[in-house]
Amino acid sequence: MRFIIAALLTTASLLSPLKGFAESADVEATIKKVDTGNLSLTLDDGKTYQAPEEFDFNGLKAGVKVIVFYTEVDGRRVINDLQVVE
Repeated sequence: MRFIIAALLTTASLLSPLKGFAESADVEATIKKVDTGNLSLTLDDGKTYQAPEEFDFNGLKAGVKVIVFYTEVDGRRVINDLQVVE
């Protein structure tokens, strides 16, 4: 019986979503480039952040200071939220 439970737990852990590889973080920086065609922002930290399709780019332009909350997935930084710093 213990063997069956151990096998089920091992199988469940192997088949579960791999959320451990997604890393959430935030960064405060100034926008260097807005690319609405590719749905991305480049910040003065030199990194590019990918925006979801429903992202609103209104008011965002080079020189605006922002806090970007993002998740790193497959080496890409995907924006979860963004706040403009006054």
